[in-house]
Amino acid sequence: MAIILGIESSCDETSASICIDGEIKSNIIASQAIHAKYGGVVPELASRAHQQNIIPTVDQAIAAAKIRKNDIDAVAFTRGPGLLGALLVGTSFAKSFALAMDIPLIDVNHMQAHILAHFIDNPKPQFPFLCLTVSGGHTQIVLVKDYFEMELLGETLDDAAGEAFDKTAKILDLPYPGGPLIDKHAQNGNPDAFKLPEPQIADLNFSFSGLKTAILYLVQAEVKQNPNFLNEKMDDLCASVQSRIVSILLNKLKKAAKQTGVKDIAIAGGVSANSGLRNGLIEMGKKYNWNVFIPKFEYCTDNAAMIAIAGYQKFLKEDFIGQEVGPVARMGV
Repeated sequence: MAIILGIESSCDETSASICIDGEIKSNIIASQAIHAKYGGVVPELASRAHQQNIIPTVDQAIAAAKIRKNDIDAVAFTRGPGLLGALLVGTSFAKSFALAMDIPLIDVNHMQAHILAHFIDNPKPQFPFLCLTVSGGHTQIVLVKDYFEMELLGETLDDAAGEAFDKTAKILDLPYPGGPLIDKHAQNGNPDAFKLPEPQIADLNFSFSGLKTAILYLVQAEVKQNPNFLNEKMDDLCASVQSRIVSILLNKLKKAAKQTGVKDIAIAGGVSANSGLRNGLIEMGKKYNWNVFIPKFEYCTDNAAMIAIAGYQKFLKEDFIGQEVGPVARMGV
């Protein structure tokens, strides 16, 4: 039996999870509401909140899994990418825990963990599969050949998809975090109400900065003519924005599937919780006869279950790291 404690602290959510023989037994997440008043994550406040949350979160995860601290065989933690101060809290705790309990230490790549979240529940994708990983900081198409053999096929050249959602929400005067609010408004809007551009990038890379600028100019022009524009057209505007971001993502994914011939297609990351993206992928999967894999909502956003499941796979390979390890703010897939 292998019992893994997973620790996630890459941004503004402190999370701990227990994995027993590849099965997630607990996944506790402590969110940080303080950032809402600033309209975005404040790194220093995030790291302070992690310091306050890390011990009670781990205690809750252990209790929920109905195990004892002494039962844990290894501790896995997010080494990067992420906010350096936030990562430092999780890394320091994991190193101290491993040292105190005399158990192995396992470092996990946060972006790989998002992809490996697909191995928490059934059905699981078969290797090789394509994964569109979309979050506030990253937008990538990855060819996943094995658990830790991944090839980056395309990534954003500027803003990530989640960043495009959040920055658009600011333009629309929606509170932080704005991505889920755009999704909510879009449910009642007409996605064809406003025509927004789709970047013409030949390869599998993405660009969202031009779309963001187009949205800004559109809103400025409309508000100039009608000061009440945002109140009157919020649903249609959100639906149009969401539809365009989703079409950019899915059109690139379709192109990647055609180039590689891969039929198992997955999405991961915080933006994979977006209803427009989830529904769009399901419809595209039916059209092109793909096997589509979409994680549960709790495994889309930052969570320790994905760290624990990645740690479990590394544990089986005895892929451990020493106490000299430190966090890394930037890390490739």
